[in-house]
Amino acid sequence: MKLLVTGGAGFIGSNFIRHVLALKKNHAVLNFDKLTYAGNLANLEPVAGNPAYSFCKGDIGDAAAVESAMAGCDAVVHFAAESHVDRSIYDPAVAVQTNVTGTLVLLQAARKLNLKRFVHVSTDEVYGDIEPGGFANESSPLRPNSPYSASKAASDLLVRSFVRTYNFPAVITRPSNNYGPYQFPEKLVPLMISNTIENKPLPIYGDGKQQRTWLQVDDHCQGIVAVLERGRIGEVYNLGGADIVDNLTMARSILRILGKPETLITQVQDRPGHDRRYATTSKKIEDELGWKPATRLDEGLRQTIEWYSKNTKWLADVRGGNYLSYYQKNYEHRDASLKSIATPGKAPK
Repeated sequence: MKLLVTGGAGFIGSNFIRHVLALKKNHAVLNFDKLTYAGNLANLEPVAGNPAYSFCKGDIGDAAAVESAMAGCDAVVHFAAESHVDRSIYDPAVAVQTNVTGTLVLLQAARKLNLKRFVHVSTDEVYGDIEPGGFANESSPLRPNSPYSASKAASDLLVRSFVRTYNFPAVITRPSNNYGPYQFPEKLVPLMISNTIENKPLPIYGDGKQQRTWLQVDDHCQGIVAVLERGRIGEVYNLGGADIVDNLTMARSILRILGKPETLITQVQDRPGHDRRYATTSKKIEDELGWKPATRLDEGLRQTIEWYSKNTKWLADVRGGNYLSYYQKNYEHRDASLKSIATPGKAPK
């Protein structure tokens, strides 16, 4: 099977490509990526010489380029997205253009070329703020609260409409927060790890009690393969992690593993509309496809920290001008000054 993987130079996409090629199931992969700030071909260096892998630089909003790349493929696994909430708050138009219009372009090309399957990778954030102790299932209402999650919910509905209207062979996945190697350091886990390694402040939004379900990226890739091969057309599958912790606990865990003081934890002004809890149940995919996450957070976090500690050149290379200007705007220049939320020798309360 030949796969067109959109956004394959990004964090999850590159992990997925390496995972699929390692399976040795005679899959060929064409990586279609615009190479925006978060796209990095260094992520694919381990497979760059694999004859089953190829790369095409292109924009999913460019219909002609999409159709040309998609010709000869059997299926699409669609990762490409503007995926950072804070960036979508600063510029919602970019998120809508990529996540909604780009998805529509892909759907139209895949329908025209009669592809066998289209896996649309969404997010659990489309469910919005989940009540304390609650978990969203695939029938839960979509209640997005950021421009990013709203754009992903819109793209989900486009995919659904193509299934119903055109009998289009699509499946939607909604994973929880991913972590692991090659993640761009604007996201929580790599930001906390890289700042801890360099003894820099760990910026935490508000009180840090925002809860997230955490999914190790290799587990996620295994789930996507299961959906690609055996998922039912027209269905939605949640892929939730095995552990749910708040952001402050995550930061404290990273500090503990690296042996650094909790006084590095600092508080910044919370972002607008910040959801307090994301949590999903994965019972459907467990029952139907036999997938469930295998990596517990403690184990996965230690592995991730080890990877970043060993790959300091990769980290330095990706933290260039775009990253630095964003970091300064989003953390150092916020209205509320950085301040410690941990007193020396004591855990944050």
